[in-house]
Amino acid sequence: MKRILFIGFLLLASLFLFAQEESLQGKKMGVIGDSYVRNHKQPVELTWHYKLAQKLGMEYLNYGRNGNCIALNRERFGEAMYTRYKEMSDSLDYIIVVAGHNDTDCIAEMGGMDVFKERLSILCQGLVEKYPEGKIYFFTRWITEDFSGSAAEKLVDAMIEVCGNYGIPIFDAARKGNIYTYNEHFRKLFFQSPSDKAHLNEKGHNRFLPVAEKFILSH
Repeated sequence: MKRILFIGFLLLASLFLFAQEESLQGKKMGVIGDSYVRNHKQPVELTWHYKLAQKLGMEYLNYGRNGNCIALNRERFGEAMYTRYKEMSDSLDYIIVVAGHNDTDCIAEMGGMDVFKERLSILCQGLVEKYPEGKIYFFTRWITEDFSGSAAEKLVDAMIEVCGNYGIPIFDAARKGNIYTYNEHFRKLFFQSPSDKAHLNEKGHNRFLPVAEKFILSH
């Protein structure tokens, strides 16, 4: 009896996920961020977010910019996301923000963590105002070596706190991403080079795709 109930549950869950995927056909997904989104030196078409949009039959728009920050304008890398989001299409159904890696190294330059939180709040408010019917999701940066107590951990926690203040789902890719940037053997397999601790290759994107998909569809 328990086995029958379990099989029934699996069938219902599968039907529910299929119905979700069917309902996303033709929707527009816009992804804004840094080189995590632009995919650094490799084609955008290899990224998990592009692959997800293709799988679900969604229109895809990429607003990634190498070196870009959430909260700091940089001469070489352009306007920060907390104001740059305004260049995104007005008619997006799904808005995904993947960022924070560059901000980690720029906290002092921008004036401290309180400034980062303030500007991230501006981004959250702006996205909610611009897309009142849209679904907004944030993804944090990856974990680092010696993560506990590091600037990276503090930034990830700040992102989780601020997004939580606006009811915006955020995925803690540092702690839950299944991406081990601190391991050289892992990087050789899943990153664009063994010394790269930020940018996935296609194999790495394929690894993270089901993790991101599950998070997005669960909301």
